[in-house]
Amino acid sequence: MTKELTPSTEFPISHPADISDIMAVLKPRVMSLAIFTSAVAMVVAPGELHPIIALASILFIAIGAGASGALNMWWDADIDRLMRRTRGRPVPTGRLSRQDAFFIGIWLSGFSVVMLALSANILSGVLLAFTIFYYVVVYTIILKRRTPQNIVIGGAAGALPPLIGWAVSAGSVSIEAWMLFLLIFLWTPPHFWALALFSSDDYRRAQIPMLTVTHGRPTTRRQILIYTFLLIPVSVGIGLSSIGGPLFIFSAIVLNAIFLFQAWAVYRRTDDQSEKDRWAVERRFFRLSILYLFVQFGTLAMDKGLELIFVTNFFGLS
Repeated sequence: MTKELTPSTEFPISHPADISDIMAVLKPRVMSLAIFTSAVAMVVAPGELHPIIALASILFIAIGAGASGALNMWWDADIDRLMRRTRGRPVPTGRLSRQDAFFIGIWLSGFSVVMLALSANILSGVLLAFTIFYYVVVYTIILKRRTPQNIVIGGAAGALPPLIGWAVSAGSVSIEAWMLFLLIFLWTPPHFWALALFSSDDYRRAQIPMLTVTHGRPTTRRQILIYTFLLIPVSVGIGLSSIGGPLFIFSAIVLNAIFLFQAWAVYRRTDDQSEKDRWAVERRFFRLSILYLFVQFGTLAMDKGLELIFVTNFFGLS
């Protein structure tokens, strides 16, 4: 049985934490996704934004994302030590105490929210605060250990950064921003369920009710395919909206075709096949899912850049 984590639970400290341990507890990979998607939303949103305010806003959003990661590691220290993928993190290895992770997360949360509200606007600060709350309380504390729908419902936390970035630039949130939210929201389940397929033993050992554990691999593969189908109209819809452009439309067509093909390949895998063969297909889909999201958002920014170049050159604007 997984040992329940209580406020008094601590892991032996092996050595004093250094800067690399503090950076690791901020989950830099998760932070990079929040930075990138919020920055692209700032670029494509209507309105003019001073470069200094934009850079400051990205910094505070990044700090807020890191704060969420620290609080996640504080709460999940007991299960992190049971999973091969996470047992090397600073808290379960004793390189950083749970108390330190908690105070880092709390302090950075308050700092990032206040500073974003002051440097950009109140709405963006409120959205950042809600994002941190949703990721830590709704997903990590309430959903993660209770329901196989943890990734589906909790995925909203990872989909909120574009709304924050849009609010920084536009001062409001429009339908286009919600479409970016929906793109990430629908992308999250197939992305994480692909990871769960080849990490199922980890989740079972930690008693996390991921779909692979509660409903089995065939159901998980089917759900990956369903959510991949749901992604397609959202992606195409963004291309046809006011923020879409030729590069995004082209990438949406190509990427969704490839993504659907790979999702079908995952769906057709069976447990009768060798573990090595299954893992190769599942890992390929997982890596593709990361590329999928970054290319989709990247081409949005590129289209905006081409639009600005065209307007400047054609109309002689400066």
